[in-house]
Amino acid sequence: MTVLLLGGTTEARHLAALLADERIAAVTSLAGAVAAPQRPEGEVRIGGFGGVDGLADYLRDKAVTLVVDATHPFAARMTANAAAACARAGVPLVRLSRPGWSDRPEAAGWHWVDSIAAAREVARRLGERVFLALGRQSLPEFAEWDDRPVVARVMEAPSMVVPENWTLVRARGPFPLADELDLLRSHSIDVLVTKDSGGPTDAKLSAAAQLGIAVVVIRRPPTPQGVEVVSSPDEALAWVSARLA
Repeated sequence: MTVLLLGGTTEARHLAALLADERIAAVTSLAGAVAAPQRPEGEVRIGGFGGVDGLADYLRDKAVTLVVDATHPFAARMTANAAAACARAGVPLVRLSRPGWSDRPEAAGWHWVDSIAAAREVARRLGERVFLALGRQSLPEFAEWDDRPVVARVMEAPSMVVPENWTLVRARGPFPLADELDLLRSHSIDVLVTKDSGGPTDAKLSAAAQLGIAVVVIRRPPTPQGVEVVSSPDEALAWVSARLA
């Protein structure tokens, strides 16, 4: 095996296809957090490694040459583990992280925060009817909000007990602008809470801007010091190809 691709994102699937086209041996690792993940091209492994020690052992045992961390921009623990394990095993690592939304023209008017706890407090002050576009794992942080209407959109049902005043919308993006406008209008949303995830699920931000809805955005966790970052699958392929050459 040559390349270990830490996947689970659209960018990871795109990169897996590019590597296959170039006949570069690669294995995509999926965490297993999603019951029915979209499988990438090529070999796939599912499940955790057992922390830094387990990942470092895997890199040595499988003679991994390169690692591409293409996990979600907010998968901070996996990214930190990858950086530590690669440093320990002496394996080059690159972080494939798609651009965020901070360059959008309306971003200057958003309420930027550094944590989910801060997002909860700011959103509470801004309005009463909240749309949570955060993913199911972050929803327990808002479980105490049983005093206001909340719309939460997820791909899979959360493990928490959903309060009676919540509306759970199960869907997989990206979503057309017209659908996002209809969702926000039909539920009279006045605050949108999201993460700076980047990618094609940004129509909700355009819809919020059109309707004058307040937006709370959680900043991304920092990349571990010393880890090289690329922003597209093509750049990641170039990084891999240059090192294999």
